[in-house]
Amino acid sequence: MTERTLVSETTVEASLGEPEVVGPNPPKEIQGRSPGQLAWIRLKRDRTAWVTGGIILLMLVAAYGAPVLAQLYGTDALEQYPELLDGRGIPLGFAGIDGNHWLGVTPVIGQDVLMQLLYGIRTSVSIAIVSAIAVTAFGTIIGAIAGYRGGKVDAVISWVVDLMLSFPFLIFALATVPIITNLILGGPATRPLWLSASMLLIVFLLFSWTGAARLVRGQVLSLREREFVEAARASGAGMWHIIFKQILPNTWAPILVSFSLTVPSLVASQAYLAFLGVGIGNPHPDLGRLVADSVGSMQLINGWFLLSVSGGTIFLLVLTFNLFGDSVRDALNPRSTK
Repeated sequence: MTERTLVSETTVEASLGEPEVVGPNPPKEIQGRSPGQLAWIRLKRDRTAWVTGGIILLMLVAAYGAPVLAQLYGTDALEQYPELLDGRGIPLGFAGIDGNHWLGVTPVIGQDVLMQLLYGIRTSVSIAIVSAIAVTAFGTIIGAIAGYRGGKVDAVISWVVDLMLSFPFLIFALATVPIITNLILGGPATRPLWLSASMLLIVFLLFSWTGAARLVRGQVLSLREREFVEAARASGAGMWHIIFKQILPNTWAPILVSFSLTVPSLVASQAYLAFLGVGIGNPHPDLGRLVADSVGSMQLINGWFLLSVSGGTIFLLVLTFNLFGDSVRDALNPRSTK
């Protein structure tokens, strides 16, 4: 047997023997990820989300930890310091700033500005988040019913939405909230904070649900004729089962984006109403009322400083929430950045 024959037989035996090992590190299995996991990965890579999320977290920790910080700081939001005011109620020195009051005191009353800001952030954000949850939930249900039922139901709900969008929210709030406050709730000085917050929640719910309703209606219109909905309908499932179990789970991304953008809008609306004297009344701290207090002393540097601090806080809150909401939208819909 020649050498060439031996080599060919050896090659044949090797090919019929054990499988060939490609390398020391075999290829790894491809792991699938859900849309939520992919969105979370994109959100973690977004620098804007990291910066704005960190600022929001820092402000919320400081605001909701205000009672603990007040004990360390040595004063509370409702404590008054008339000795730091002159005869006209204007803070002494530069806005009343000293070693005990890092941002000075408010005009007329003489309350610590830093504590007013922290408690005001907590009040504004709490009302905005609770109201946004209620507004988004109500608008989602109404929009889902309109989109699924169609016909006359859709026409009536769409007409109501158009009517509410054309109604002047600010005029309604300025006209009705003081009446409710004075005739039913007993005036701004005697109502508790939760009652004032409930009043604002009702006002926001009446006028702010339309955006979520129109968004969800459009999503449901595109989903109600899909195969999985037809299969659920053919199996005898009812309307509520199809809406809550089949359709709405597939619309969670736009609903989440709508919620994230509703929060800063309600923060700004609550500040507008407080600035105009409607909303959270004394003695509860409020960012909008701090801006209103600074207007009375605008001719002095004290007023400009208080306006810059309080207005800047509202601006930072609204800006960071809006930018974070945009990052959430881009993470859930990467095509929106193209």
